[in-house]
Amino acid sequence: MDIRITPHALTGEVTPPPSKSLSHRALIAATLAGSVDRITNLAESQDIAATKRCMEALFDIENGFPTLDCGESGSTLRFLIPLALVLRGGAKFTGHGRLMERPQEPYFDIFREKGIHFEKSGNELTVTGALTPGVYKLPGNVSSQFVTGLLFALPLLPGDSEIDVTSALESREYVMMTQDVLKRFGVAVENDGARRFFVPGGQRYVPCAYTVEADWSQAAFWFAVRFAGSGPEVLGLDPASSQGDRVVADYAARFPDVIDLSQIPDLLPPLAAMAAVRAGETRFVNAARLRMKESDRISSTAAMLRAFGAECREGPDSLTVTSADRIRSCTVDGANDHRIVMAAAILAARADGPVTILGAEAVSKSYPTFFEEYKRLGGIADVL
Repeated sequence: MDIRITPHALTGEVTPPPSKSLSHRALIAATLAGSVDRITNLAESQDIAATKRCMEALFDIENGFPTLDCGESGSTLRFLIPLALVLRGGAKFTGHGRLMERPQEPYFDIFREKGIHFEKSGNELTVTGALTPGVYKLPGNVSSQFVTGLLFALPLLPGDSEIDVTSALESREYVMMTQDVLKRFGVAVENDGARRFFVPGGQRYVPCAYTVEADWSQAAFWFAVRFAGSGPEVLGLDPASSQGDRVVADYAARFPDVIDLSQIPDLLPPLAAMAAVRAGETRFVNAARLRMKESDRISSTAAMLRAFGAECREGPDSLTVTSADRIRSCTVDGANDHRIVMAAAILAARADGPVTILGAEAVSKSYPTFFEEYKRLGGIADVL
């Protein structure tokens, strides 16, 4: 689906959708507790649908060895690999797009050490074996999702376990988010400065009512509109949220010249859109992991900004943006990346002529109603 946007001001009020990150975690914990019907305000997106169907498949013991279709959701894949080993002795995981290109080596290193079989072929990954209580060593600079995956599974083992993070933990707020959700569902984890996690065994998930709060990651795109000088008021956000992306509110109020993305990788596209309209140069650093998202998100962000007239310089783990004199009419490749499409739509609202976004359907991955909201706020977006 391609969309043509005719520039027009966005005004009014908007409430972001439920947090995708919290929805994944609450859905997994609630399924393990047998209380999915007590979750309210669960996000509706392709990624959450992937986690839901995979959890259902894990508990469908009548169909033999499970096959879990993770779609394009890295969270689904990495969160459920350890659980599949604990609950079913393994599973076959399938994926689409670039999902199976994302690194899984931290798990593979553990599997080699513990005698767990794994085989990767094309868009399939099969793991078989059993997790046992013990010490699990993980690097902290690949993805916090590996820590979260073990935190879901290790409490179900009969003995105690420990996760040792061997390097500084990036995206650590996401692990703290996981720990908060586990606590709500009756699972205890001790955290020693985000470098060591002690996980008592023999635990069970306890049913609870859980309401998913609004998503700061998606709110960032509406903050980017406001940053340009006018835009909708963003409602329904918790300023004390465990979501690390809440810092976007601070950046929108006082934008720095250098932004470290090690803890907030998902914010690159909306922050880069802000950088394109502010005076001067902005440097985004510690972004290497973004090259293995739905797109190479450093390169796809740079290509999107260049189409609008901004100057960009890429480094292996960085992006430097020099603001555009004007946001120009153009055609933008959405790169099959929901965040690139949304950032492009935000900039298009203030372009000097029509903007065509190719592959705009990518927003369904995380924010299916994005263009409905965009038009409700006054935006003009027509499907070609």
